[in-house]
Amino acid sequence: EPAVRSSAALMPSPALLPTTPPRTTHSHTMSSAAAPHKLQNYIAGNFVDPIEGLWVDSFDPSTATVNAHVADSGAEDVENAVQAALAAFPVWSSFPVQKRADFMNKLADLLESHVDEFALAESIDQGKTFLHAKNIEIPRAVYNFRFFAGAILHNDNQSTVMTGALEAVNIVVTQPVGVAGLISPWNLPLYLLTWKIAPAIAAGNTVVAKPSEFTSVTAWMFCRLITEAGFPPGVINMVFGTGPRAGSALVRHPRVPLISFTGGTATGAIIQRDVASHCKKLSLELGGKNPNIIFADCNLDEAVATTVRSSFLNQGEICLCGSRIFVERSIYNTFLERFVAATKQLKVGDPRDPSTTTGALVSKPHYDKVFQYIQLAREEGGKIETGGDKPELAAPFDQGYFVNPTIITGLEPYHCRVQQEEIFGPVVTVWPFDTESEVVDYANSVKYGLSASLWTSNAERAMRISLKIHTGTVWVNCWMVRDLRIPFGGSKQSGIGREGGHHSLEFFTDTKTICLKFSSQLQ
Repeated sequence: EPAVRSSAALMPSPALLPTTPPRTTHSHTMSSAAAPHKLQNYIAGNFVDPIEGLWVDSFDPSTATVNAHVADSGAEDVENAVQAALAAFPVWSSFPVQKRADFMNKLADLLESHVDEFALAESIDQGKTFLHAKNIEIPRAVYNFRFFAGAILHNDNQSTVMTGALEAVNIVVTQPVGVAGLISPWNLPLYLLTWKIAPAIAAGNTVVAKPSEFTSVTAWMFCRLITEAGFPPGVINMVFGTGPRAGSALVRHPRVPLISFTGGTATGAIIQRDVASHCKKLSLELGGKNPNIIFADCNLDEAVATTVRSSFLNQGEICLCGSRIFVERSIYNTFLERFVAATKQLKVGDPRDPSTTTGALVSKPHYDKVFQYIQLAREEGGKIETGGDKPELAAPFDQGYFVNPTIITGLEPYHCRVQQEEIFGPVVTVWPFDTESEVVDYANSVKYGLSASLWTSNAERAMRISLKIHTGTVWVNCWMVRDLRIPFGGSKQSGIGREGGHHSLEFFTDTKTICLKFSSQLQ
């Protein structure tokens, strides 16, 4: 990869930056490098302060300094955003699909022209490495719009013809639902926000989106591009703030008939309860505690290399990371030795350094949570094979929320909390198995069912076990290979519904059947 340019060279252009400091309700040590951004709401094409004048501090996780003041929006702000979306809906939903696709492709082109700026902002805001954001996440956000802009141009509808005593034709049409409420998480901020916005507007809906208050900077920068792309005001609205205030108001709003949420299982359960009385369409992509099953007949070189990636990419803050590793006993010691050695080669530190492989965790509360689980692993009898501590880094990164990649052995799969509960950090467990039935039971023993990885050269075994594992996705001899046409989602407490391709477009539309009876007037 080319060397990363200096932070100053990569800072967002003046058009993407705030102009005045905000009034904040919190007091923290401020970064001396630059004034924190002020993230106003984006409603009806305009940037506006939150009505109550409240702000939440958002931190650069690598230095623990304030990076942004985020609008702490309340119900009135959400109401204004919903009204703007409602006003824009008749115009946007009536546009031909080609016109909507043209808007989306222009927005994708604009984002692509600012990849470095968005990647740097994402790194500073979330703690991930700059190169990860530049090479994976921002390009995927661009592709989200291009993919769904193309998908709506090749959609078809169903029709049937009835003959005989009663002659009629049934025409099935899809129509946009209205205002879509979209709530996205902090781990892959722009990547997952655009994964919701793109199909929603492609289908003809208008949206009110609420990004995570921990990582709102790129969403706010993105609003400038929405304006530049010429979208009608109110098609895409962004309301910043916390879940209990802004998120709850959006979920409960009676004029928002559809909610798409990605985040924690506990929050998903609250949302499911809140939308029940309104019978809203609901999509939930929730937590995971994903098994990674490694048989003795695997390609061990590939299994080790990919397991390092599937364990620690983005600091383990990906819902699809394989945090429970089960290894066939005959190769357990060999695998463990090689896995630990490879993990020790990872470099933790400055996320903007191109040699860094592992950045900082997103926040101090999450950092504390991860270390609590590491301590719990010790109490449950686990052995820390590597990691389990904070790296020694020079200032200013010595204050950041860094955790060394951690491998734990000796924890029984069924009852140890560290084996059962989602940690969402750079912490994995390794445990041996002897038989297929045993490892399938291990894999299915948690309340989650998002994904699994399976390593074997036996195709029959791969298919047999894949059908027995209770997850939405099983990767065989790979990890995170994603085709956006294919359904994505979880089972059990990992979610409700599927995203991707026509599954997303079906969610963001209502299906209507028009039955037209033949008569003499039609002949």
